Amino acid sequence: MTADRDKPWLAHYPPSLTADLVPEHSDALQMFRAGVARAPDQVVASYFGGEVTMRQLDAQSDALACAFVAAGIQRGDRVAAYLQNVPQFLLTMVAAWKAEAIMVSINPMSRERELEKLLTDSGSVVLVCLEELYDVVRGVVGRTDVRLVVTTSALEHRGRDDDRLFAGMVRARHEGTTDLAGLVEQYAGQQPAPVEFAPEEVALLTYTSGTTGASKGAMNTHGNVCFSAQVIRDWCGLRPGDVVLGVAPLFHITGLIAGIAVCFLLPAELVLGYRFDVEVLLDAIRERRPTFTVAAITVFIAIANLPGVTREDLASLRSTYSGGAPVTPAWAERFQQQFGIRIHSMYGLTETTSPSHAVPFGAQAPVDPVSGALAVGVPVPSTVSRIVGDDGQPLPPREVGEIVISGPQVVPGYWDKPEESAHALPGGELHTGDVGFMDEQGWFYVVDRKKDLINASGYKVWPREVEDVLCEHPAVSEAAVVGVPDEYRGETVKAFVTLRPGAAAGEGELIAHCRERLSAYKYPRSIEFLDVLPKTVTGKVLRRELADTEGGQP
Repeated sequence: MTADRDKPWLAHYPPSLTADLVPEHSDALQMFRAGVARAPDQVVASYFGGEVTMRQLDAQSDALACAFVAAGIQRGDRVAAYLQNVPQFLLTMVAAWKAEAIMVSINPMSRERELEKLLTDSGSVVLVCLEELYDVVRGVVGRTDVRLVVTTSALEHRGRDDDRLFAGMVRARHEGTTDLAGLVEQYAGQQPAPVEFAPEEVALLTYTSGTTGASKGAMNTHGNVCFSAQVIRDWCGLRPGDVVLGVAPLFHITGLIAGIAVCFLLPAELVLGYRFDVEVLLDAIRERRPTFTVAAITVFIAIANLPGVTREDLASLRSTYSGGAPVTPAWAERFQQQFGIRIHSMYGLTETTSPSHAVPFGAQAPVDPVSGALAVGVPVPSTVSRIVGDDGQPLPPREVGEIVISGPQVVPGYWDKPEESAHALPGGELHTGDVGFMDEQGWFYVVDRKKDLINASGYKVWPREVEDVLCEHPAVSEAAVVGVPDEYRGETVKAFVTLRPGAAAGEGELIAHCRERLSAYKYPRSIEFLDVLPKTVTGKVLRRELADTEGGQP
């Protein structure tokens, strides 16, 4: 069964949401320039009290682009950003485009082996990195194609100090590198040659998280970026002058689109905080009064568990979305009761340039009465999503199968990997590897990743269902479920749990809680309590890391 714009199940939504989306821009640089022309004095980035306007970002990116061109950067070359959530990330992105290059976003948590692999795979010739990360760069860059290393510091652009993040941090210029601020000053007032991009040209290389295999560079095109930015604006109820809380990492597709790109489109202020710290985040919310954010559910859990936070603290958040990791109905309800804020779900992948499915702003996502899962949304405009079986044939409503997606946000493939592109994107339709189902009204539900399926005595157990039940217990903060070897059953279910601050619960109590609510083959036979669950930087729990340890023991 196909869920597309011609189906009647979205008839109760405004036509602006159900109609095909006509992109206002086909070129991400053109989108930025239109924002500059519309509101040149709009603050586009705020950072610990410091502010950068659209006009300033335009002038600074002109200068940096000229520096890139002077260094020999040509059309289609790759410029890598190895940065935290700092204003220089936006500067690097726009300058790369103005120099006719492709920007490569790299996780700042990457270590030497990972960094070398990403720089080599992308063929990056410029690396813009934080001085604080240069010890990782030092031993790698000589083994890659990088010929210009530009450094900057998290201490720049601040309006004030914050000892919680910057204590002991000092400026440190490194031999063989070039200072970013120095380049901007050197080329100030110069402008690069005019450039335009076709919608199918690559704007960004964003690397998949690698939670189920080797990381691959998704080729997010200019058309992908412009379409997805407009989806965020229109479906999340945003308007010019909104304030966007940039809690999602900027290197990740969520931060790139629901943070940077949508702020270029509106234009709007993006509140940056270097890296995630829940107390720093709360201070930023109190000071800048953001109206919109997309964050992993773990961020909302951290806020809810922070002593002293009040409804008034979060009252400015008009539109609040969660993506990157599943939202349990129990946590969504807890957050709404505590703060009066509805968390809207959003679903997408690196390969869909952020959202492919979302809950339209103001709508209430249903909870499936059978599985207890919270719907992740419906396909966004101009997008077709299907549920298919192992034979590739469409399945009827409520039948569980693989989620496949086609639409203007789907990438054309992976960088320099034609075979993997053909396998994951046959005919341009993305086979996500995520398992889910669609109900009769067209709402989609994500069950799990295919590779996380547990086979207990021949019965299928999806970890997500067990995790949701565990999170219904008032003492449980987060849960991760994996299959561990079992002599009798082949595999059996084991849970890893973190508890809410001040709460207490024993293994027997939680097993009994699950046993009352799940089939006999589904409930966990053992539970281990952890202080934190291992996660990616975007909040996805690393079940594989738990399962790969001997016997499931960390």
